[in-house]
Amino acid sequence: MLNIEYGSYQKLYDKYGEDFIYDPDMYFNNTYDEKWITSDIARKIIKDIDKSEVLGENCIESPILGQISPKDLSGGAKTLMLIYNNPNLVINASACGDNCVKWLLQMAEEKDIFIRLLHNMNFGTAFTIKVMNTNQVVHTMPELIQINSDILRG
Repeated sequence: MLNIEYGSYQKLYDKYGEDFIYDPDMYFNNTYDEKWITSDIARKIIKDIDKSEVLGENCIESPILGQISPKDLSGGAKTLMLIYNNPNLVINASACGDNCVKWLLQMAEEKDIFIRLLHNMNFGTAFTIKVMNTNQVVHTMPELIQINSDILRG
């Protein structure tokens, strides 16, 4: 299931401590395992999000930048790989665009994942999401927007 916690950095850090990753880009750059890059799901994420091909653990072919390292991938691709490979952490997904939604929902079908958002992300028309702030499970955008708007307004 996809579990979302809405709120400020400080509130989540106070609640989760070092299990909350505020800056997934920097965290990825310093902790990723090279084997992540060549996994089937990472190859698909990188192809879909960054329109790039994985050539090896340390080399990705970008149509715009040429050959790049995994550290040069987009924030969305890095965040998705972190979420997939660290289901025990709460990862700030506020840098992810709506192009990451299908991956979040797909991952959540396989295992529980936990993210933090500070905005309304469009999850489409049918999904199952647990809002951690209220322990409510929602299935539609109107339900989700009502709950997260109340939370984000504070």
